[in-house]
Amino acid sequence: MAATEKTQPLHAWKVSGMDCASCVAKVQGAIEKLPGVSEVSLSLMSETLRLRLDEAQTQADAVEKRVSGLGYRIARLGGSAAAATANQPAGHGHGQACCAGHDHDHGHRHDDDHAGHGHGHAHDPAALGNGHASSAASQDHGHGLPGHVHEATLPGTPWYGTAKARLVALTGALLAGAWGASLVWHGASYWLFFAACLIGLVPVARRAFAAALAGIPFTIEMLMTIAAAGALVIGAAEEAALVVFLFAVGEVLEGVAADRARNSIRALGDLVPKTALLEEAGETRTVDAASLAIGQTVLVRPGDRVPADGEIVSGVSGIDESPVTGESVPKTRGVGEAVFAGSVNREAALRVKVTRAAEDNTIARIIRLVEEAEAARAPTERFIDRFSRIYMPIIVGLAILVALVPPLAFGGAWDVWIYRALALLLIGCPCALVISVPAAIAAALSTGARQGLLLKGGVVIEAAAKAGIVAFDKTGTLTAGTPRVTEVVVLDGDERRVLELASAVETGSSHPLALAVLAKARQSGVTIRPAQEAGAIAGQGVTGRLDNVSVFVGAPRHAEARATFGAAAQQAVTRLEAAGNTVAAVVADGHLAGLIALRDEPREDAAAAIAELKAMGVRALMLTGDNARTAAAIAGSLGLDHKAELMPDDKVAAIREAAQSAPVMMVGDGINDAPALAAASIGVAMGSGTDVALETADGAILKSRVRDVPAMIRLARATMANIRTNIAVALGLKAVFLVTSVLGYTGLWVAILADTGATVIVTANALRLLRFDAGKRR
Repeated sequence: MAATEKTQPLHAWKVSGMDCASCVAKVQGAIEKLPGVSEVSLSLMSETLRLRLDEAQTQADAVEKRVSGLGYRIARLGGSAAAATANQPAGHGHGQACCAGHDHDHGHRHDDDHAGHGHGHAHDPAALGNGHASSAASQDHGHGLPGHVHEATLPGTPWYGTAKARLVALTGALLAGAWGASLVWHGASYWLFFAACLIGLVPVARRAFAAALAGIPFTIEMLMTIAAAGALVIGAAEEAALVVFLFAVGEVLEGVAADRARNSIRALGDLVPKTALLEEAGETRTVDAASLAIGQTVLVRPGDRVPADGEIVSGVSGIDESPVTGESVPKTRGVGEAVFAGSVNREAALRVKVTRAAEDNTIARIIRLVEEAEAARAPTERFIDRFSRIYMPIIVGLAILVALVPPLAFGGAWDVWIYRALALLLIGCPCALVISVPAAIAAALSTGARQGLLLKGGVVIEAAAKAGIVAFDKTGTLTAGTPRVTEVVVLDGDERRVLELASAVETGSSHPLALAVLAKARQSGVTIRPAQEAGAIAGQGVTGRLDNVSVFVGAPRHAEARATFGAAAQQAVTRLEAAGNTVAAVVADGHLAGLIALRDEPREDAAAAIAELKAMGVRALMLTGDNARTAAAIAGSLGLDHKAELMPDDKVAAIREAAQSAPVMMVGDGINDAPALAAASIGVAMGSGTDVALETADGAILKSRVRDVPAMIRLARATMANIRTNIAVALGLKAVFLVTSVLGYTGLWVAILADTGATVIVTANALRLLRFDAGKRR
């Protein structure tokens, strides 16, 4: 992309009525052909369109006119997407620019009632996606006619209240009337069939030609138009009407399937309350939760949902975090601890200081990540898309040959072979094949999000399904990440002095081992004084000066270069490490002052998780920077292989070595394991809704449970199995009915029934994933 293109403003719209991947491909293909349009991002899940536009070449109204001309409802999103992203660095690529747009103008609207639920600047009525479209969108482009109508249905509207359902009812009534009339007057029945066909076909034909004019001639609408019109020409009005009716039924079913997939994401948005009790000057007042600003304080009463991500400033209560983490057991939270929007306060009143704006709270970010993941297409999906682009013209060419060659070369009857060619056109439509992958991916992403398993797109799902080795970090991943000091060995001075020196250089650190040392110092009544010239030596330890004494705290193997280890010290290190402790040596002015033993116990579910992985044929491996004896003790208790005393680059090398035998999934905390997460086939971060867990890696385990690692692999494998079944069904039915259509055994209505049936089957199969329990062993 040229540098000038990257400076163009980002525009955003809500596009309603898209039911499947074919809809997305058609809209995106038509828009990309407009001059001055770049960085097009279209999401089926959130029904949002974002693009950069050079308005000197194409106006925004032209984009809206083209989309609405294809039969979809389009409405400009509220706020200024341009203002939000106009200052993006030039180095941002396509995906990054789109993500930036999401971050700053997350205007995805799920329903009118959710204005201000952490979904961005959506106070403009047009942003709500409730039909208040822009001028271009409000022009009549076929929406007033029955047909394949892509209307913006209000949330809660039952499927039978949609325009598509009304079309089915109308054409169905005409068909029934025509069949009834055929018993009395055959002539009248013919014209009723003719009318039923035209009513459904005219709007479909308008969209077919609109797509053709936009440079996309090979669409299902075009195939339907040719087949139905051809059937009318050769006098097969009854079959033409039945074809249009079955097509409309298929569209209703696709809409129902798409809504079911979206409803699971809407349900996440419903978890955040609409209002909040804002506390100001000692008084509280009810405000829109979306208006909360960082730094404000809200009162959360028992039974209330937390209205924003924040930090408790007063009160202690049990918090049900299941909306975010999927963990139903309430956790006690007190002053200084974080709470997430959508969590339920179970016990006592809390005062919470807002730490995140509404559009950036945890629930909103999860929704955004799922929507963006849905747009990140899997390799299988990209292959199907490329295949369908070649397949459609081939089918059209084959149909032309079937219509012309037998009559011209062999004297066949024109009406017979034209009829067979039309049947071939209908059965050749690749709808079921195209939807087979994205339907399963969307269902899997939604299911994963509900169960605390975030997978960022189809690419990640495929990689997780193929994982043959899972490499775990130790601290904070296999272990709880909350070590405690088990013993202090004094070698020079007394215990208080050892703890004083150690706590001085650990002050300010958020590392779990540092926090454990500081906690022990406070427990022992030691006055903690920050060291001067404090600093960290990557992979070795920390240094500083206290009372003009040079202090180093780190692993014994690194401390040996700074102080002499006598026999007593060596024996103590061996004893402590053999018991599964991590040992920190405290060196003062080149003398070994003492040893601090810390132990971080394995998570309760770690051993069960490793056993599950083994049962699934996946090898588990622990990679740690800890010493070999401690690593061996932890690994032995859990039953997995290990590699110890690894620096960050050593972990990367270990992953690359393991990857030579099988794809590797790396599970870590997402901060100090970033290089290893990036080096693996798929990096998974542990964490309950933290920035790192949500944004650093390819996936995230929100419950911080080790057993969710095999659960994630199970979900990925089930998804890929579902996709393989869908592709087999779609291609299998095509193969059978292509042959029978050419040979004359099946006609037009059977052809469209087979096509619709295949679409329904693969969609229904994909929706089974919405009920998939990834935590259940199989």
